[in-house]
Amino acid sequence: MKALYILVLSVVLFSCKNQVKMDAQATKEETIDSMKVAIEKQKVIDSMQVEMAKVESQKEVVVVNQPATSSASTTSTTTTTTQKKGWSSTAKGAVIGAGVGAATGAIISKKKVQGAIIGGIAGAGVGAGTGAIIDGSKK
Repeated sequence: MKALYILVLSVVLFSCKNQVKMDAQATKEETIDSMKVAIEKQKVIDSMQVEMAKVESQKEVVVVNQPATSSASTTSTTTTTTQKKGWSSTAKGAVIGAGVGAATGAIISKKKVQGAIIGGIAGAGVGAGTGAIIDGSKK
């Protein structure tokens, strides 16, 4: 009988040690995975900063004026780069409103697709109206 107790006790002890080793390995793998995710996020942020720097450098306007060399003719040279126009507040409001409305409609409605469509249309209308008000106040 004592041999049976010793056998059961030794099996329990060895299995617990193996469980601890497996838990430690799983923890290490989770840590490595989370570090990989953080590195990928940083790469995305870095690439976005590079693109924003490119956009900012394109927005620079260069104006060169040359003084007249003779009194009879006056010449001036102007070099400008065209700027890309951003979205108007109306367009931004419509897009944001459509997204929020669609998400809200899908969450609230029992018929998810129909709720998303109706919510998206209503949200786009409200967002465009709000954006138009903001555009009007800017002018």
